[in-house]
Amino acid sequence: MAFDLKSGDLKSGHLKSGKTVRAGLAALALALSSTVAFAGDKLQYFTWSGYELPDFNKSFLAAHPDGVEASIFGDDDDAFTKVKAGFRPDIAHPCYDKVARWNKEGLLQPIDTKRIKNWDSIFPVFKNLPDLQAGDGKVWMVPWDWGNTSILYRTDLVKNPEASWNLLWDKQYAGRMATIDAVHDTPVVAALLAGVNPFDMTPEQMDKVAEKLREQRPLLSNYTTDMTSVEQALASGQLVAAMTWNASATSLKKQGVPVEFMKPKEGMLTWACGFVMLKDAKNVDLAYDFINSRLDADSGKYLIEAYGYGSSLSSAFATVPKEELEKLQLPSDPEVMLKTTIFTGPMKQNDDLAKMFEKVKAGG
Repeated sequence: MAFDLKSGDLKSGHLKSGKTVRAGLAALALALSSTVAFAGDKLQYFTWSGYELPDFNKSFLAAHPDGVEASIFGDDDDAFTKVKAGFRPDIAHPCYDKVARWNKEGLLQPIDTKRIKNWDSIFPVFKNLPDLQAGDGKVWMVPWDWGNTSILYRTDLVKNPEASWNLLWDKQYAGRMATIDAVHDTPVVAALLAGVNPFDMTPEQMDKVAEKLREQRPLLSNYTTDMTSVEQALASGQLVAAMTWNASATSLKKQGVPVEFMKPKEGMLTWACGFVMLKDAKNVDLAYDFINSRLDADSGKYLIEAYGYGSSLSSAFATVPKEELEKLQLPSDPEVMLKTTIFTGPMKQNDDLAKMFEKVKAGG
């Protein structure tokens, strides 16, 4: 979604993949309904826009032609709300920081790692994450993708900036900056700059974060997850800097736009997402086939090269030339990245922080 600061309107937007949202009104109606009767022979997959592409699960489609039906969510908070309200896919694709929340609501069933053929190829830093272990060799989420959140800026319009998140608070660029409309992005950065632990804060500390966000609000063009519009605005020069994910940097550099994906001294944000199986999944065997297909090395290679995101698989990184990884600013071992970034984990005050963020965006 996008919140336009000039009109105050909410607009549907582009999601984490960096591709255009292809879900129309029918898909949104499907996601909102709690009484949808799914076709029993198709896997129902609930995901971000751009992650439904067949390139990610070729072996699944070879074995099960037309065997998956994807529904698109705005972000994983939106996904949680819809599933909690009664929408029941077989598999969903939230990020790690939300898994405990889904599990607390009793929405998930554990996934048996003995049925995951490439489980041993997943980097230990991801498969051993807290809150994922379900006991007896089972997990609540199979990690699949990871990436970074940072400032993407025009190097010809922002000359030699300090490598800091403070750029998005720089008054000289007022009206020509945008930030991500998600509680686990912009408020996290505001907390870092306010000297507050983003993942566990007191009410007094939350007030400090709110004040930092209020300082930023009049300087922004908008809050958004519509990365297509952000990329277009950066390419035209309408925006000079924006908080984005890796895919936007990859896309604009391929177009020859002079941009740089900053390495802030406070640290980039690093996120990891993956597949969860819903408690009432009706196509469990298909779900395992789908996850295994997504864990093919070729799938991870496509994720890395097309979007600039990291695969959870060491075997996928082994297929990408070192020079390409350097160009994408992706180390072949994510633990190297995590030594200098902020890993986005569960936020203890998520709901309160979300309410505060909405209030600030609305001018409160």
